[in-house]
Amino acid sequence: MISSTTMDLVSLASEVCPKAPPGADQPVADITGYVIWGVRVLLGLGLLTGVGGVVAGRVFSMPHASKVAIIGIVVVLGAAIALLVLPGILDGVSGSGCVNVPGVNGTPAPSPTGK
Repeated sequence: MISSTTMDLVSLASEVCPKAPPGADQPVADITGYVIWGVRVLLGLGLLTGVGGVVAGRVFSMPHASKVAIIGIVVVLGAAIALLVLPGILDGVSGSGCVNVPGVNGTPAPSPTGK
């Protein structure tokens, strides 16, 4: 049995959606931009290092070094793909962050008697 006080508390809690504090949008955008820029630089350095490893392995007749460098290039490309795909997946899972509870925003609420 759900009491009306419980339903009122649930209704109040479900109407609150998470949002950043005032003035936090610009610093968060700046930090996110710096992080993305840094990750792109690291991906570029990883590709450059991998290509250099392949060339050095071929020049100095070290086939194992070339194989490891190719694996490194594949890992960097996999990380680049993950960088593009994972934000969409996380956004899909988390959604807007608001809780949808029956009895709020026009959806029917359960009766207090449980029937």
